[in-house]
Amino acid sequence: MNKGIHRYINPLTDFGFKKLFGTEPNKTLLIDFLNQILPDRKIQDLSYSSGEQLGNSTIDRKAVFDLYCIGDNGERFIVEMQKAKQNYFKDRSLFYASFPIQEQGIKNKWDFKLDPVYSVGILDFIFDEYKHEDEFFHIVDLKNQRCEVFYDKLKFVYIELPKFKKKEEDLVTQFDKWMFVFTHLSQLQDRPQKLQDRIFTKLFEAAEIAKFTPEERTEYEESLKYYRDIKNVIDTSRDEGKEEGREEGREEGREEGREERNIEIARKLKKSAVPFEIIKDSTGLSESEIEKL
Repeated sequence: MNKGIHRYINPLTDFGFKKLFGTEPNKTLLIDFLNQILPDRKIQDLSYSSGEQLGNSTIDRKAVFDLYCIGDNGERFIVEMQKAKQNYFKDRSLFYASFPIQEQGIKNKWDFKLDPVYSVGILDFIFDEYKHEDEFFHIVDLKNQRCEVFYDKLKFVYIELPKFKKKEEDLVTQFDKWMFVFTHLSQLQDRPQKLQDRIFTKLFEAAEIAKFTPEERTEYEESLKYYRDIKNVIDTSRDEGKEEGREEGREEGREEGREERNIEIARKLKKSAVPFEIIKDSTGLSESEIEKL
């Protein structure tokens, strides 16, 4: 294959993520990945549910997940790829996690027993609140004032991909290998020696672009364009924001700068014909605010 032409799909694109982890033929990939990040669960099987969860009435706000699955023991998994930091990120995570909880409600006689809910965020950015340079894997529980787990059936998992720095020769655990796949798959021309086990054989076969149908290739190229547009706009705005932050020096100025950057990012993404849902996720702006730009 010619240099510069990618052999394998980018798993951080919408199409790539759902192609590898959101289809019935490839669900063993998702099962293996979840078993690595949730060692207290050993998932044998899961079923995909609708990616769109509606509220209890027509006026309730709706949530749209990348992947929503139910395990063989009834546990619920929300798995999302987040390309860019957004306003009220934790609020959004909590809001989305409320839907798999509410849907378990049974009318009439019910004792309120719930199955576990796991919200998994694979982040293509650094979550500023976790500043420790070497810590990129975070499990968040509901705890009391003594840091004792109050409720063990609701967990939030966040993975900051940009902080993963291991090279192929450093890979030891299965978790290491999955992180390497997320961060390096689209850059590979050959399958690494350390990724020769069966589960990664399946992944590399599913990820090979040459095996796509013409329709899949077109859809992937469109998804890749969106990903690159978002990445370019946000990276540029972040660099500009750093310069502004150095000059402003005041919190009020930095807050105003963030709002202005979000508006500028939305304007550029809209000009590139990026879908509203992606613009909303990338900037935190509402659909009405985006329409006015």
